[in-house]
Amino acid sequence: MPLSHDHIRTTVDAYLARHPHEREQLGGLLDALDRTGDDIASRSTFTGHVTCSAIVVDQLGRVLHVLHLASGKVLTPGGHTEPTDDSLAAVALRELHEETGIPPRAVTAWPGYETVPLDIDIHDIDAHPGKGEPGRQHFDLRFLFRLHTSTEVPVVLQEDEVVGIEWRPVDRVTSPALREKLLKLPLQVEPETANASALIHNDRGKYLLHLRDYFPGQIWEPGMWSLLGGGREPQDASLEHTVRRELAEEAGLDLTDLTPFGTEYATDDAGATVPIAIYAGRWNGDPRDLHLTEGVMLAWFAPSDLHRLRIADTTSDLVRRHAARNPATHSGPEPEEKRLASPDGTVPNIIGVHLYLERPDGTVLLGLRHPNSAFAPSTWHVLAGHCEQENAIACLIREAQEEAGLHIERQDVELVHVVHHIGKPRNPPRMGLFFRARTWRGEPKLREPDKCLQWKFWDPTALPDDLVPYTRLAIAKILSGELYSETGWPA
Repeated sequence: MPLSHDHIRTTVDAYLARHPHEREQLGGLLDALDRTGDDIASRSTFTGHVTCSAIVVDQLGRVLHVLHLASGKVLTPGGHTEPTDDSLAAVALRELHEETGIPPRAVTAWPGYETVPLDIDIHDIDAHPGKGEPGRQHFDLRFLFRLHTSTEVPVVLQEDEVVGIEWRPVDRVTSPALREKLLKLPLQVEPETANASALIHNDRGKYLLHLRDYFPGQIWEPGMWSLLGGGREPQDASLEHTVRRELAEEAGLDLTDLTPFGTEYATDDAGATVPIAIYAGRWNGDPRDLHLTEGVMLAWFAPSDLHRLRIADTTSDLVRRHAARNPATHSGPEPEEKRLASPDGTVPNIIGVHLYLERPDGTVLLGLRHPNSAFAPSTWHVLAGHCEQENAIACLIREAQEEAGLHIERQDVELVHVVHHIGKPRNPPRMGLFFRARTWRGEPKLREPDKCLQWKFWDPTALPDDLVPYTRLAIAKILSGELYSETGWPA
């Protein structure tokens, strides 16, 4: 299926959220996106079309360039989209492989740039009368990747297009705009990290720690509290794969979001320094529900409790540093202690409220989430929020005011759909309440630009491709008059 117009626009909008000063210089691309009849993913659209490039950085901080046969220019690998490409970043990876032979598994997306380009460049392409091609513009989206330092990289050049490759230091990157952005990134070499651990925290500001078995001489840090994690294995494509595999193997735990927090250094029994990649993730479950295959137990601890534990100083310092940057989002009394007495496996369900705001012409309000959002980055969603110590309608009224400056009265609200959904089997289940506002005051405004990039009314029969799946389901059910649905639950 060809890349959709909405996918390209959403990617460009996410880029401009980071580089708003470039809006004017990207005017040609934005104009092309506004021409809804143009397929700017197609190379046959001669008013201008999208291309994608791979910016690959090796362990020495050098950037991969190729010498193109036709133009004689030294450029980064890249090219046109194909109908089989499922994302813009995938275009860049495919072109990298085709031009140099370097497979996608040999690189990993730079943290924070998995779906957002590092740079967007617009350049003119000369006409080719012999091919019947007029002059045109390329809108080149440049995605950033790091070469795995432990990977043997095969180089097989695309002989009809590429005559050689060159690894250039950043100050010799051919594109000035790209060079400027790369110079601002920390590209210096770091020790090859072979271990990864998960720093798991909940909304109450507590951290999940693992009490290791007491087998001196057999395991590292015997009888101490530590983070879940372990060493990289040959089948792991990246250190994120390592930590996800370890969480699954050790505790049957699968987290939706894991983000790099940094690299820590520990000392093994032989006195050698061991670098450990730390990935942070949020989880609000009960560790007693997990199936622990190693160690004695899992438990939540507040940073103020750590002094009572047998725990490495490096782990304790790590938790305190993270807690200082990420204060608790929920306060109040602890939940009822004895969930132990619920033999049927009762678990708390998170309640979320959602605003179904429909104009007289039938269009529905959606917001484009910020690319740095923990949930559904660079994706469209209705105005929504989680219930705090308040009833659902009060939460809806508050969220509408806080997020979009909309004034809604309680008597103007009606429940139109309930969706009971779960992301993955071990994620906390959620009950999504969708309310229609029959009338309201104000026009949607960006009151929280760190969470939402824009508000837009959409035809509910032509919704954007990048839409939260359960939201798409709920809108369809609202249109058909159905009050309840379920999604994500195992069959």
